[in-house]
Amino acid sequence: MSHHGVGPRAVMRSVTFLTAGALAVPLLAGCGSDEEVAGPLAPQDIALVARDQVADGGILKWAVDAVPETLNTFQADADAGTTRVVQAVLPSMFRMDAAGRPVANPAYLESAKVIETEPRQVVEYKLNQQAVWSDGREIGAADFVAQWRALSGKNSAYWTARNAGYDRIAKIERGAGDLQVRVTFSRPYADWKSLFSPLYPKDVMGTPDAFNDGARRKLKVTAGPFKVEKVDTAAKDVVLTRNPRWWGRPAKLNRIVLHAVARDKRATALADGSVDLAEIDSGEAQRIGLAARAKGTSTPLQGAGGKTSAKKLRSWALAHGLDADEVHAGKKKLRKAITRYLEQQQALRDVDVRKSLEPVYTQLALNGAAGPLTDERVRRAVARALDRAELARLVLTPLGLPAVPVGSHLALSGQPAYADNSGALGGQDAKEAQALLADAGWVRGGPLKQEPKKGEKAAGPEHGSGHRSGDGSEDASHGGSDGEYIVGEDDKGPDEHHDGKRDGSRDGSHADERDGSQDGKGERQEDAGDGREHGDRDVAQEGKHGGAPGAYAPQGTAAPAAAPAGPLAKDGKPLALRFVLPSGPGSDTLNSVAERISAMLEQVGIRTTITKVSDESYFRDHIAAGEYDLALYSWPSSAFPATDARPIYAKPVPAADGSVNVEQNYTRVGTDQVDQLFDEAATTLDEDEARDLIRKADARIWAAAGSIPLYQRPQLVGARKNLVNAGAFGFQTPVYEDMGFLKKGAKVSASPDKG
Repeated sequence: MSHHGVGPRAVMRSVTFLTAGALAVPLLAGCGSDEEVAGPLAPQDIALVARDQVADGGILKWAVDAVPETLNTFQADADAGTTRVVQAVLPSMFRMDAAGRPVANPAYLESAKVIETEPRQVVEYKLNQQAVWSDGREIGAADFVAQWRALSGKNSAYWTARNAGYDRIAKIERGAGDLQVRVTFSRPYADWKSLFSPLYPKDVMGTPDAFNDGARRKLKVTAGPFKVEKVDTAAKDVVLTRNPRWWGRPAKLNRIVLHAVARDKRATALADGSVDLAEIDSGEAQRIGLAARAKGTSTPLQGAGGKTSAKKLRSWALAHGLDADEVHAGKKKLRKAITRYLEQQQALRDVDVRKSLEPVYTQLALNGAAGPLTDERVRRAVARALDRAELARLVLTPLGLPAVPVGSHLALSGQPAYADNSGALGGQDAKEAQALLADAGWVRGGPLKQEPKKGEKAAGPEHGSGHRSGDGSEDASHGGSDGEYIVGEDDKGPDEHHDGKRDGSRDGSHADERDGSQDGKGERQEDAGDGREHGDRDVAQEGKHGGAPGAYAPQGTAAPAAAPAGPLAKDGKPLALRFVLPSGPGSDTLNSVAERISAMLEQVGIRTTITKVSDESYFRDHIAAGEYDLALYSWPSSAFPATDARPIYAKPVPAADGSVNVEQNYTRVGTDQVDQLFDEAATTLDEDEARDLIRKADARIWAAAGSIPLYQRPQLVGARKNLVNAGAFGFQTPVYEDMGFLKKGAKVSASPDKG
C-alpha cells in the first residue's frame, strides 16, 4: 500500500500507504485463450531509442526515497530501493512486459515449462549456457536448492518475509545436464513463474546467518549487467558499476548511482544536477512544465527600477510554491530565495516530465471491524454514494492521463485477469445509498445523545495548540496530535450542499490546484460506465437491479425525498466516520480526493471527520492497528494475484493467543468464498480457468464492499532530456543495460513507446 512508488512484490510484503461472503454475484462468462485482452490505459514513456543511438559511458544519478536497509528482497524491510538494485544485479527467470505479463528472460533462460502434471507438477528450467555468477561459477541447481530451502518456511532461523510458492516445492534436482533444473511440487502451483525471480547465489541463501545478515549492505556475488560497488550511507548513495562478467548486451552506462532524495526536494535536485531521473509528484511536474513555458516572461524582480514591494514578492512566492519560511522571511532573504528559484527554473528547462500510469491503484478502504461499517449495508451505501469517474478525473485529467475508474481489485487494464466487476456492487446512486442506510436503521432527524453545540467538535479527541494548516485542519506535524476537521459541520443538512462545498472551505486550495481540482467544488457528473451490469448471474436477478443480493436495499425501502434536516442517527448516535489521511510530502492528491469523497458522502447524510497524521504513524498506528473508519492508500497490481493478493483479502481468523490474524487485510472484511476461490486459482494449471476464478473472486470482493478501487495512480518522472530508455516504465521491468544518454545528433521519437 503506498502513496509513493514502491515495487509491487515489495509492497505486497510491507504496505506503505502503495491496500489491499455468502454472496451471489454476476457469473463471469468463461473466456477462451483467443480472448482479446485490452491494452494498458496509458503506454510507457521512456524516450525509447535503439541501442545504437545511445552513447557509451556516463553516470546515471537516480533518485530513491532512502538508502535500502537491505539488499535481500525476501526480508521484511526490503523497499523500492532494494527492488531497483536487485533488478540491475541479479538473475530473474521471468520479468514483466509492457502489459504486466510475466515473460521468460532470455539472458538467463532458454526455456521454462511444465513438463509433467501427474502424479505431480514438474517444471523444467533450461538455463542459458553463458549465465555465470560474477565469481565465475555457473548458475545452476545448487542456487535453486539453496533459495528453496531458505524460503520454504521449514527453518525458522531464516528471517523471511514470505514463502508463498516455495512452501509447495517437494524437491529440486539437476536435470539431464548441468544447465537443466527440475522442480517438483508437492501440490499444483499455478503461479510457478513467480519463483526464482530474483534468484540469489547460494552464498546468500545457504545458511541462516548469510541470509539474515550477509546481503543487507553488500552483494559480493551477482549476475546482472551491473554489480554493487558500494553502499554509502553517509553520502546516501548506492553505487552500481558495470559487471565485467556479464555475458549479455553490455551496459551502456558506466555506473548508476541511486541517491536518496526527499520527495519534496526532487525538482531542486533535478535543477542542480544532483539527480538525472526522479519520480515526482504533480506539483513538481507542474513546476517543470512551467519552466518549459516561462522563457521570456517577466519576473517579480523586474519591477520599475528593480523595485518590487514585499507584498507583491510574497504573493508571487506563495503562488509559485516557495517554502513558507522563505515566504515570510525579510525582503532581502525573500529576494534571494526568488532569485535561487528562478535559477532553478532556468535549469529545469533541460528536464522532461515523462508520464504513464503506475501498476498501482488507489482505493478507499472501509474498516469493517468496528463502528457503523461492520454493517455491510452501510459499507455498500458508502460505495454507492461515490462517483468514481469524477474522482478519477480529479486526479488524472489535469495530467493528460486516461481518467478511467479501476474495475478490479486483482488486476489492471492490460493484464489478462482484468475485468470490470464493479457491477457486482453497482454504480453511483445516491437514492439507493440512502435506502440502504434507511434499511440499516439510520434515519435523518432522529434524537441524538449529547449532540455537540455549534462550534464544538463532533467527534475525536480534544487538541491543544495544534498548528492550523491551510485547509482548516490541524497538522499533527506542528505540535498537535492528530489534526482533524469535520465535514458538514454547519447549519445545513447534507441535502442542501448541492455544490459539494463546506461552509468555510477554500474555493481553490493549494492542494486542489496541484492535483487538478478545477475550483474546489464537487459538481456531480454522471458516469455511464459505473452502473454497468453483467448479464449472467449465479442466481436470478433480484428485481430490476441485478448484482449481488444484499448489495441493494430490500424492495420497497424508500429514501424520503423531503427528509428532515440534520445528520442520520441510530440509537441516539449520529452517522459520523473518521477519515484518516497522511500529512507528509506527496499527500496533496489524497487530501483533495478525500475532500471530494467527504462531499459525496455528505450528500447522502454521512458525515466525516478528516484526521491528518504523520506519515510514520499513518500505517503503523492507524491502518495496521485498525484505528480508522475510512482511509486512502494504494496496492500494486501483481501478475500473480492468486498468490500475492490472497493475504490482502483473506478472511481474518482468530489466533491462538486470542488476537485476530488479519495478514494484510487491513479492512478486516473477508469471506470463506473468496478464500476458496483464491485457493482454487492457485492450484489450477489451466490459465483460462485460473483467470475466471480470479475474476469471480474479485466480483465477490466488490460485493463485500470492504475496499473500493478508485483510479490507477499516475506515474510522473522527471528526466534529463537527453536520457533515453528510462522514465515512466508502466508495467514493464526496466532494461538497465539499455539505459543511457543520447548520442549527439540522434533524436528521440516524439511519441511514447506503445509496446
